Amino acid sequence: MNARIIPVFVPHLGCPCDCVFCNQRSIAAPREPSPSEVADIIAEGVARAGKGAELAFYGGSFTAIDKAKRVGYLAAAQPFIKNGSLSGIRISTRPDCISAEILDELAAFGVRTIELGAQSMDNRVLLLSNRGHTAEDTVVAARLVKSRGFRLVLQMMIGLPGEENHMGTVNEIAELKPDGVRIYPVVVIKNTRLEELYRAGEYLSLTPERGALLAGEALEYFENSCIAVIRVGLNPTEELSGEVVAGAYHPALGEMARSAVFLKRAREKLADFSGGSVLVAVGLGKTSMMVGQRRRNIEILTSEFRLKSIRITEKTELIGYEIEILPV
Repeated sequence: MNARIIPVFVPHLGCPCDCVFCNQRSIAAPREPSPSEVADIIAEGVARAGKGAELAFYGGSFTAIDKAKRVGYLAAAQPFIKNGSLSGIRISTRPDCISAEILDELAAFGVRTIELGAQSMDNRVLLLSNRGHTAEDTVVAARLVKSRGFRLVLQMMIGLPGEENHMGTVNEIAELKPDGVRIYPVVVIKNTRLEELYRAGEYLSLTPERGALLAGEALEYFENSCIAVIRVGLNPTEELSGEVVAGAYHPALGEMARSAVFLKRAREKLADFSGGSVLVAVGLGKTSMMVGQRRRNIEILTSEFRLKSIRITEKTELIGYEIEILPV
């Protein structure tokens, strides 16, 4: 997928429900842009990123926006698509706002990637989160999107109210064979229903460490299923940081999640070791993930397995989360 994105935020546009975790107006753009402003954003983005970038509409349910406004946004991008400045368009929407007619419209305007906010595949969790759609809606929409030749991205959240098994959602999302996924451990934002539940003691929020651990389990499963993980955790911004009440919010949450996978692998490999010193080999560029934030992995492993020391080295032949452990 195109790594160069020109984002346009349409905060809460088209969203028929107020999800318990959501306050888009406080964490995205303060107001919706006009089509002419979208054109200006594209022009600035192309000047910065160069030709071939992808335009992405984020923040609302794009296909549920009033048709005239939606078409106005898409039309603003057409001159840039025709002259090759844009490679295509990416939109984000709800599973229950997809139809064959909508997909025909999007294809005609150059939309190539559709992100669906699945969030959970547990209907009870979706109900408690006031999502307004079902897991079955996600299955139907995902299959329709893929059958029409679009790239499919599914977004999931970890730690929503009532969730007992996030890996159930991971498994069901993987079965839909998306081209990519986004994993968002829950963050409690000001002025949301979730903040009310949290302050009333009716919702136990994730810590960044717990969120990273659970996200790591999901990340490992997706990557083992050859599904790209596009992002782990909300993108930290100055505006968002001032709105966070609690939850799995950390500027390096993705790195922490990958580090959690390395910790798990190391524990498995060290099962036959006790005492002494060891050399841990990882793939190129993976040392910091193995070491962990503030050497957390090293400290945990040293304590658990009563090791004198742990040294890290890198080997070109090791890929992904592969590690080797040798006594020294």
